[in-house]
Amino acid sequence: MDRITRLKEFLAQSPQDPFLVHALALEYVKNDALEDAEKYFNDNLKARPEYIATYYHLGKLLERTGKESAAAEIYEAGIERARAAGDMHAMGELRSALDNLL
Repeated sequence: MDRITRLKEFLAQSPQDPFLVHALALEYVKNDALEDAEKYFNDNLKARPEYIATYYHLGKLLERTGKESAAAEIYEAGIERARAAGDMHAMGELRSALDNLL
């Protein structure tokens, strides 16, 4: 059984688990199914905006697909979310991604 199928099965059992949604989006990225990946990243941010890792990976996906302005907005939102959570490591990674983009 492939990883996407397994992750979807796990997600059916635990639909509120942000890690599973995030992992599924990353699997779609690995398989170059970028529209599916973007959908799952966006779903994760809408349902669980506190899941900071999604901001970084969605931003990178948006950069990859030529949506630099949207990527910058995602990085900025993630920086604010990380700051509010006191997650200085994530904030630094997001700041670096934004600086490299600009």
